[in-house]
Amino acid sequence: MTTSINVTTHTFTDGHALAVALAERVADRLRAGLLERDFALLAVSGGRTPLHFFDLLSQAPLDWSRVHVTLVDERWVDERDPRSNARLVREHLLRHGAAAARFVPLYTGAATPEQGQAEAGRRIRALPLPFDAVVLGMGQDGHTASFFPGGDRLAAALDPDEPGGVLPMRAPGAGEPRITLTLPTLLDTRHLFLHIEGENKREVLAQARLGLGEAANYPIRAVLARSPVPADVYWCP
Repeated sequence: MTTSINVTTHTFTDGHALAVALAERVADRLRAGLLERDFALLAVSGGRTPLHFFDLLSQAPLDWSRVHVTLVDERWVDERDPRSNARLVREHLLRHGAAAARFVPLYTGAATPEQGQAEAGRRIRALPLPFDAVVLGMGQDGHTASFFPGGDRLAAALDPDEPGGVLPMRAPGAGEPRITLTLPTLLDTRHLFLHIEGENKREVLAQARLGLGEAANYPIRAVLARSPVPADVYWCP
């Protein structure tokens, strides 16, 4: 038996058109949150793919002072490190109007993610979930957030009953030790977006949706299959 995965794919001719559309859609979701709850919550991914999307979203006209922004995962490095997701968010998203947003980083300054887990978890649990939008990326190995194949805590991170909010993650493909939102925390959202670019990643996602062979165990498949809301996939070549 295969698991039904409810996604809608939005295809664009290039990265600029995709970034414009995704920024407009996420901004709309944040405005809706502000109208309904007087605040809005956004969780985003790092890496190079979302940079243009961040730049455009940062200029969206909304009351950013009432928006909380956090990360779906983080490399356990200081924010001065070029590989820090927090640094990337500060440089590309938290500027223009979005400079007024309240940023909640996952990195705590502790020596290891295991030592920083309690504080990072406290920060996330203090957020008034659900998120209004979660924007994920995906690697060519089928990982998303820090749900890496072969990760030392992958099973726990994907456990729908995991109560911790965040977990450390170490994996062969992860590079640095990391910390990640757990699956139930990540999926506590009103809208789920997946931003991918390139033919290779489109094929990885297609395989994950079919769930045949090795792709049945791709972490992205577990996320999409268990999401209580349909996922919107934004893709360009």
